[in-house]
Amino acid sequence: MRRDPPRGPRPPGGGDPWRREGAGDERRPGRERTDDRPGERARPERATPERGPREPGNAGPWAGRGDDRNPRNEDRNRGGEPARGRDTPWRERAPQAPRGAERSGAVHPRSEHPRSEHARPSRPPRDDAQGYQVGERLDEAQLQAEAAPRRARDLELRLYGLNAVRAAFARRPQAIRKLYLTEARIPALQPLLAWCVAHRVGYRVVEEGDLDKLAASSHHEGVVADVLREEVGSLSTWLRDLPAGPQAALWLDGVGNPHNLGAILRAAAHFGVSAVLLPKHSPLALSGAAARVAEGGAEAVPMVRLGREDNAIAQLHGAGFALAATVVHGGGDLFATALPERLVYVIGAEGEGMDRELAAACDLRLSIPGSGAVESLNVASATAVFLAAWAARKRG
Repeated sequence: MRRDPPRGPRPPGGGDPWRREGAGDERRPGRERTDDRPGERARPERATPERGPREPGNAGPWAGRGDDRNPRNEDRNRGGEPARGRDTPWRERAPQAPRGAERSGAVHPRSEHPRSEHARPSRPPRDDAQGYQVGERLDEAQLQAEAAPRRARDLELRLYGLNAVRAAFARRPQAIRKLYLTEARIPALQPLLAWCVAHRVGYRVVEEGDLDKLAASSHHEGVVADVLREEVGSLSTWLRDLPAGPQAALWLDGVGNPHNLGAILRAAAHFGVSAVLLPKHSPLALSGAAARVAEGGAEAVPMVRLGREDNAIAQLHGAGFALAATVVHGGGDLFATALPERLVYVIGAEGEGMDRELAAACDLRLSIPGSGAVESLNVASATAVFLAAWAARKRG
């Protein structure tokens, strides 16, 4: 049985401990041949140059390859620092504090760097029963986060104004998502606060100046609420669900001012208008300012989106409605004209008026007679007069 020679220290001069004297090649101990085998042919001995010390600055043929796979890498095999080239995976690690240094009061090197000034501010503790922390003044970062545009902006509406918020709560409380109010408004909004507590809707008592920033207006009346927008219905659905009998609707052609829209909604709610009709491509939509001016009327009058103009007119005619174009001059006297029971007033933009083609397609042309001291009424005021005339005919 053949035994491997013991491994001794490497001889000086870079010699190989596994090379036997007189052997012609370099083999592992278990595979080397003996000279006393019969019939074996001796091989000439190859000259192997001795390995001297590496010259300074000479990294060898493996320098700069980014790895340490050289089997002859003496430094790596001996536990020394490996040769580092470009993109080498052997990176120098930053010095770390010994274990237990934090407990003993030593400072970790990374803790010496100052904290970023953009660090997220700490949030106040949350009360699970009542939603958000009550009585804390919002800091600037929180106000920006609350007032910044959100991805759900097309799904949510920021209401402000006491009557606007009360109307939303009375008609669809499940749409309320968040509430902000001043301390002075707590007695007036006790039912709403109790509902928020029962349904785990967050609310916060804040300062007057915080509401100014949240509502982007000083006319918030001490309360701001985020609510889900109500979907705009279609004309066919509205006509299908509309009861028989006298009905009035408003076709807004070009009205864009939110305060005018709010005033129109307020008058429409007062006189019992069934719907506000919006043209197919009209950008008009309910805003917080319009809802505040409407004083709750935005929740009482639904908005309906029309399709193509000629199809919408045909559908309205089929449901028994007559269309009346409201014009400043050249129309019939509103107070002397017999108004139909089912009527759609077409209201044009203030100053520009309504579209001529649409006016030509209407069944009536009506004007409000006046003294002539002023050219005309504001569009919201004129709408209220038209609606009052229709309501008087319905009662008489």
